[in-house]
Amino acid sequence: MTVDSAAFLSGARIMPVLTVPSAANAGPLTEALVAGGARCAEVTLRTADAEHALKAMAAHGGLTLGAGTVLTPEQAERAVAAGARFIVSPGYAADVVAACRKLDVPCVPGVATATELMRALRAGLDTVKLFPAEPLGGIRALRALAAPFPHVRFVPTGGIGADLLTDYLTEPAVLAVGGSWMATAAHQERGAYREIRRLTAAAVERSMR
Repeated sequence: MTVDSAAFLSGARIMPVLTVPSAANAGPLTEALVAGGARCAEVTLRTADAEHALKAMAAHGGLTLGAGTVLTPEQAERAVAAGARFIVSPGYAADVVAACRKLDVPCVPGVATATELMRALRAGLDTVKLFPAEPLGGIRALRALAAPFPHVRFVPTGGIGADLLTDYLTEPAVLAVGGSWMATAAHQERGAYREIRRLTAAAVERSMR
């Protein structure tokens, strides 16, 4: 199985990583992201309402949606049933990768070491998430891990903010950057959808330079 990077990212180099407290936020959140130019987003399964939010956002349309923080095959199955078109995990889990193969959806596992990356390669994957990118050492860690694997593409996520976006995007090994700063749970809780739109638009503009 080889991840079709263009398909799961919809050609984007920015992937908002979303923690959605309530499915009631799905409509305005989706509208704000789309208005800001986002093409895809990852809905993390970190809240009690995450699957309902994913389903509502998928029904709203406008974004290629993935499910993140997927830890088990059962979660992957439920996420795809809710509308996820790709699966993201914080680490490498062979059973999740196998489930994604059966479901015929791209799987982007998190890696932090060369050993984990080699496991992903043996499973037929060529796109992985470097996680948590900044705590692992940021750009220096990315370069060191990418050097022995020149054909692998990374989606670094974790601790990355707007101030670091350009630095990551200029790295040849980086396919796209994932980040939560564009649409945090706090933004949603106070209804700051104009701010979400502004931050998303700024990130998308930077990614196109």
